[in-house]
Amino acid sequence: MNKSDIKLIIGLILFSIIMIGFIIITKNDDKKIAKVYYENNLILMIPLEPEKKEIYTVQGYNGDVRIEVNNQRLRVIEEDSPLHLCSKQGFIKETYETIVCLPNKVVIEIEASTDLDAVVK
Repeated sequence: MNKSDIKLIIGLILFSIIMIGFIIITKNDDKKIAKVYYENNLILMIPLEPEKKEIYTVQGYNGDVRIEVNNQRLRVIEEDSPLHLCSKQGFIKETYETIVCLPNKVVIEIEASTDLDAVVK
């Protein structure tokens, strides 16, 4: 290994550290909203806020579906379905995670709420 290899390795390490720092600084901490759908109709919007602990109940196809919100994450804690798969899915908190409760025809998605100043058409 010669001096040029060492300079290249140090340069790549510094570049990686700078890029990681840039990503951390510009990370978008948008507020998130959980949207609850029943048969593709929006029935409830739940803001996911820090230190928020609450339980919501929505009507599903087989009965009530109870949703627990706890510190910016949510889960189904109780529902009426044959295998109780919805309540076994656990907590979700990211925008790419979804709870799908097919027996009750209920879908819960998390979306980032963005406050737009203007819309360009």
